[in-house]
Amino acid sequence: MGSMQVERPESGRPRKRRVASLLGPAFVAAIAYVDPGNVAANLSAGAQFGYLLVWVLAIANVMAVIVQYLSAKLGLATGRSLPELLGERLPRTGRLLYWAQAELVAVATDLAEVIGGAIALWILFAIPLLPAGLIVGIISMALLGVQSRNGQRPFEFMMMGLLLIITIGFMVGLFFSPVNWHAAAAGLVPRFQGAHSVLLAASMLGATVMPHAIYLHSSLVRDRHGVSTDSGRIRDLLHASRWDVVLALVVAGSVNIAMLLLAAASLSGVTGTDTIEGAHAAIENALGPAVGTIFAIGLLASGLASTSVGSYAGASIMDGLLHMRIPVLLRRAITLIPALIILAIGIDPTWALVLSQVFLSIGIPFALIPLARLTSDKKLMGGFANKTPLRITTAVVVIAIITLNTVLIYLTFIGQA
Repeated sequence: MGSMQVERPESGRPRKRRVASLLGPAFVAAIAYVDPGNVAANLSAGAQFGYLLVWVLAIANVMAVIVQYLSAKLGLATGRSLPELLGERLPRTGRLLYWAQAELVAVATDLAEVIGGAIALWILFAIPLLPAGLIVGIISMALLGVQSRNGQRPFEFMMMGLLLIITIGFMVGLFFSPVNWHAAAAGLVPRFQGAHSVLLAASMLGATVMPHAIYLHSSLVRDRHGVSTDSGRIRDLLHASRWDVVLALVVAGSVNIAMLLLAAASLSGVTGTDTIEGAHAAIENALGPAVGTIFAIGLLASGLASTSVGSYAGASIMDGLLHMRIPVLLRRAITLIPALIILAIGIDPTWALVLSQVFLSIGIPFALIPLARLTSDKKLMGGFANKTPLRITTAVVVIAIITLNTVLIYLTFIGQA
């Protein structure tokens, strides 16, 4: 987790090449936006409600761009991560409680990722879910070993490669699906259709704006670019980070919307699509075994990449809030246990994925509110503090997310979701 200094490019290099050389941290964070929880939530939404909830993904992706940029800006302007800044400001009890909720979010994240990877191995090779989950954990340890041994840049390239596989795996089927583009455009109009659509919308939001990605991004940019007090260099890095975030989340957002459109076009009214295995079978039946296999490969890449990034995030959160550094591979082993228990006792894996995303949605405000406050603090951020338009936009995003979460909790409590 140590800092990695990156030399500033020579002034003679073209600006586009300078920016390109600084891309990467947002693509690691973007892995969190295309994890297996997205598959469960998006396929369920498209199969059950058609194009109704396209607007949720569109708005959530815009929110994600704003949020991830703010996290990157915080890390670049202060030289510290969001967990570190919170750790400095909270009393001991507050730090422990805050870490506890963040750790529960990390466990819920890992649950979705390991289960998703295990389902992919079952689909591809008929490996039972429990040993498949263990295999996912072991492979993710190997991926994290690259970061531990070789540093962040090789890890970034590896995650970019997996993101490419995920993109191909989840988008190929769209080109063979009879999408009703007029209905898809109508789906951009915000509306719900009963309590269950609200539950799915909240789970989609939880799968799109990810708490651990908010915590992690500030660490990623600091570790990649180092700490600087040169305002000119910070501005260059912020410019590159804007491109980094936009490009990474355009890819992630497109993948999510593609999954929903595929389900709406090809899986609507098909029984069994409320599970990933059933959705895969329906995709294979409707679009052919080749598309089904490509989808499963994308799901496996998603599980492997996202569980690695989640473990990296968990280590960053613990280090910042508790000033404890547990080796990331040991964290990987510990956080694997709850997912293996879920697989062992036979709880429906797809429903566990959707509920994990709901839990993540509830955890979002705990990351968002401090991020909004800190990035608007002129004493902390200096000239890089949020200007009035961005402060207002951020406030609207935070209020919208908290409002949806409140409705979700209410519906769950009264048993309507």
